[in-house]
Amino acid sequence: MSPDPRAEDSSTDDDAASQTTEDDPQVPEPPAPVPGPVAPIAGPSISSSREKPNYQLRHTIRGHTMSISAVKFSPDGTLLASCGAEKMVKIWSPFTGELIRNLNGHTQGLSDIAWSSDSVYLASASDDTTIRIWEVDSGLTQKHLKGHTKWVFCLNYNTTSNLLVSGGCDGDVRIWNTAKGKCMKTLHAHLDFVTAVNFNRDATLIVSCSLDGLIRIWNTADGQCLKTLAEGHDAICQHVQFSPNSKYILSTAHDSAIRLWDYQTTRCLKTYTGHTNAKYCISACFSVTGGKWIVSGSEDNKAYIWDLQTREIVQVLEGHTDVVVAVATHPSQNMLATGSIDSDLSIRIWTDRGLEA
Repeated sequence: MSPDPRAEDSSTDDDAASQTTEDDPQVPEPPAPVPGPVAPIAGPSISSSREKPNYQLRHTIRGHTMSISAVKFSPDGTLLASCGAEKMVKIWSPFTGELIRNLNGHTQGLSDIAWSSDSVYLASASDDTTIRIWEVDSGLTQKHLKGHTKWVFCLNYNTTSNLLVSGGCDGDVRIWNTAKGKCMKTLHAHLDFVTAVNFNRDATLIVSCSLDGLIRIWNTADGQCLKTLAEGHDAICQHVQFSPNSKYILSTAHDSAIRLWDYQTTRCLKTYTGHTNAKYCISACFSVTGGKWIVSGSEDNKAYIWDLQTREIVQVLEGHTDVVVAVATHPSQNMLATGSIDSDLSIRIWTDRGLEA
């Protein structure tokens, strides 16, 4: 599928975007001079100044019998959770590929999972219209959150994990008190499926997106909509998240483009293309453990890695035999997880030892 013709027009490559991932020194963009002992960039070459990732397959994990919808590393990096059209969550060791336990209790399939920041609890979003908060070590349901009127499609904790935000196929976004298991606020946010929700770093803001084509920024405290970003009629957004420093948002859309936005100015700063995404809700994420990359699944059965700054595709991960809908990055190591659907049903763990210190 050809890239959106507006993509280049919307990419500005301005200096602000070089702070996208963390509050660390800016990564200079070519052809800006590089200070210090680093050799200057020769000519227009992009890759000469940067190491490219070199992810290799470490494990192929099998065990799901129906399409996978999400894979997520625990914040402490010791576990990997996955879910899909089955009624259970699976907990794996990402280092050995072994199944540790199943979390059973939902009565229909699952679309999303999210870890609490202490890696003790995991929340799951189900077509049975409920959310369960699991104590992972015991495998027991700690809270059962009820309130959505249709399938729950997406969810995320805030950093302190006292709040959970969820989005449903009823168009609503709900904010939950995790200790009480009660819904604190319901936002009638969208006119179609809410496909992603995410808190910013201090939980003052929530970003949501929907199949109605809109990305919205909400004030967590009062539920007011602060900004609305429209991808365009041919670019229905289906995944969105804040950058780690919360200054930007990353969105994926059905025009086979991933966009980095300055949400305060509602301006698209960078557009990443080359993968295929016209049908499925495919996630993308930031990778900051080795270089600064954007990682996404694709409908051509591959996963793609882009240089965040240059928008260059720096690696393509091949091996899945069906659409790669789920990707996750390890919090501290150069490790990725990818998950696929239908005829594949595997999770693949990839590691890059070349960039490790």
